[in-house]
This record gives sequence, structure tokens and C-alpha cells, in this order.
Amino acid sequence: MARDYYRRIQNSVRNYPRWLRLAIGILLLLGGILGFLPILGFWMLPLGLLVLSYDLPTVRRWRRRLEVGWLRRWRGRSKR
Repeated sequence: MARDYYRRIQNSVRNYPRWLRLAIGILLLLGGILGFLPILGFWMLPLGLLVLSYDLPTVRRWRRRLEVGWLRRWRGRSKR
């Protein structure tokens, strides 16, 4: 089930042009930096990094390391 959801997200994100994904990611990061304002929020920071991770290898590595670490930690807790 999770794999199907992940594949749907990947397919929908890849349909957009690269320049648009970069622009959306940068705007989300900028909005997250201004998260103390009423309309914007700090939730925009991780979302912007996620969008940028599809096109920027450095951000992709950060996301992958975080994802693997969370998965290892989650699997370790479920065995106890």
C-alpha cells in the first residue's frame, strides 16, 4: 500500500517541468523561513526540501539519509 502511494506521488511530481518544481521548492523554502508570519508556516520548509530533492542531488542525499535513518529506527522499535 505504501509503495503504491509512493509511486503515485513520484509519477505526479515528475509530470511537471523541472523549472516549475525548482521554483515551487524555492518558494516553499522562502515561505518556511518566514513561518512566524500568520499565513505562512514552518511546515513549508520540509515540503520545499522534499520538492527540491527530486532535482538536486545534494538535497536528495539528505532526504535519503533521513529516510533510511527513520526506517531503521522504526524497525528497531517494532521488534521490541
